[in-house]
Amino acid sequence: MKTGPWRTPVCERLMKLIVGLGNPGSQYERTRHNAGFLGVDALLRRSKVEGGVRQRFGGEVTEIPMAGDRCVLLKPMRFMNCSGSSVSEALGFYKLNPTSDLMVLVDDYSLPLGQIRIRAEGSAGGHNGLSDIQRALGSQVYPRLRIGIDPPPVGYDDPANWVLGKFTDEQFRDLGTALTRVCEAVECFVRDGVTDAMNRFNTRPKPRAESTASTKPGASVSPATTPAPGVRP
Repeated sequence: MKTGPWRTPVCERLMKLIVGLGNPGSQYERTRHNAGFLGVDALLRRSKVEGGVRQRFGGEVTEIPMAGDRCVLLKPMRFMNCSGSSVSEALGFYKLNPTSDLMVLVDDYSLPLGQIRIRAEGSAGGHNGLSDIQRALGSQVYPRLRIGIDPPPVGYDDPANWVLGKFTDEQFRDLGTALTRVCEAVECFVRDGVTDAMNRFNTRPKPRAESTASTKPGASVSPATTPAPGVRP
């Protein structure tokens, strides 16, 4: 072990780039669309590395040790629809292969809250952050970990109003449990690769009790929330 360029204890060889997608700004904190950011934050807390956050590649970058290897956490700060350039720049700088060295953490409203799904490749599935990464890389072959945020309840005609709404306190607590599983899955990916991570973590968690707050239109979405330019699901 040696001290890295940002005063972080790391191993000799950079192994993985872990990217969490979200939107910058206090108005988007704790929103469903920022589940990727929350996943990176959880990984940083789990690493117990303090400080070392740098502004690079149009985002916030932190270098940490993970599963015996050296990893970089990246939160692009160019808004969701412009995430691809940050990812592409980081991959190029570190000379990493997106098919084996990249994992993208992203929200998914087709999955129940608390469920995760890992894929080695695939379409963007309507997610504009993933679409921009695919555009920047010229390929859809890169691992991604989808974090379930629950489907929009009846009454939400535009999914943007759901994903840009904030988690209720109860939902945020449930998400905290899921983020522990996200961290374990990412560590498995770093240590053993995407296939082993899929085999171990693409299982359904135990069902949670239904929350009345999550089924009422507007219960967890601020009336003042309007998508900013480039901030669509």
